[in-house]
Amino acid sequence: MKIEVFDDKVSLGNAAASQATKAIRDAIAQKGSARIIAATGASQFEFLAALTRAPAVDWPNVEMFHLDEYIGLPIAHPASFRKYLLERLIQKTGIEKYHLLDAETNPDDVCRSVGRALTAAPVDVAFVGIGENGHLAFNDPPADFETEDPYLIVALDEACRRQQVNEGWFSTLSEVPLKALSMSIRQILKSNEIICVVPDARKAQAVRLCFEGEISPMAPASILRTHPNISAFLDIDSARLLSREFISRQ
Repeated sequence: MKIEVFDDKVSLGNAAASQATKAIRDAIAQKGSARIIAATGASQFEFLAALTRAPAVDWPNVEMFHLDEYIGLPIAHPASFRKYLLERLIQKTGIEKYHLLDAETNPDDVCRSVGRALTAAPVDVAFVGIGENGHLAFNDPPADFETEDPYLIVALDEACRRQQVNEGWFSTLSEVPLKALSMSIRQILKSNEIICVVPDARKAQAVRLCFEGEISPMAPASILRTHPNISAFLDIDSARLLSREFISRQ
C-alpha cells in the first residue's frame, strides 16, 4: 500500500487526479474503454474538481459505476449522491455510460440490475474515501467482509449519520435516512486499482485505525491493505496520527 501525504487538500486532489487520469488513459489505450467506480462526499471535492479538468481524457469511452446511495432520498435533495455525481463528474466530463443507484422506490431491483452490469467485466480503477467511523462506501462497522453480492442494502450507524449532518448535507440527524444501498467490500476489492482520497483532521483517527490497526470488520477500510494495487492520498491533517514510517511526505 502506497501512502502519500500532502500539505493541503488541493495538492492532494491534484496528485490523486493525476494518478486516476493515468489509470483511465492506460485502460482506454489497452482495450478501448475504461470502467471506473466513483465515490462521493465532501472529501472528494478537490479530487473530482482536478479530475474533471484533466486534459486528453476520452470520457465518452469511460463507463462509471456509483458506489453508494441513500434509500428513499429523491434525486433533487442536496444530499443525493446521484445529484452529486451528475453535477460534479458526469456533466463536467461528458461521460455517456453511467450507472446511478436510484434507490428511491425499489432498492432490491437496483442491487440486482446495477450489480449485473458491474460484474460483467473487470473494473479498472475505483475511487474511494474513508468515513469518520472507518466505513468503506456505506459499509459501517461491523462490515460484511464475506458476501460476494456486488451491492447490499445496509443500515447506517449513528456515527455515519452524524457525519452527514456535520458535513452540512442534512440539517438534523432525524433527516438522515436509516438505510442505504452500498457496493460490497469484496466487490470494491475486485477493482484492478484503488485510489483512496482522505483529507481533513476529522478523519485522522479513522486513518490511523484503518492503516495501522488490526484488519477487522470493525474498521472496514482496513481491508484495503490487502489489495495489491492501492494508493492512499492524505493531507497533513488526516495523516497527523500516523507513524512516520507509514508515509512518504510529498
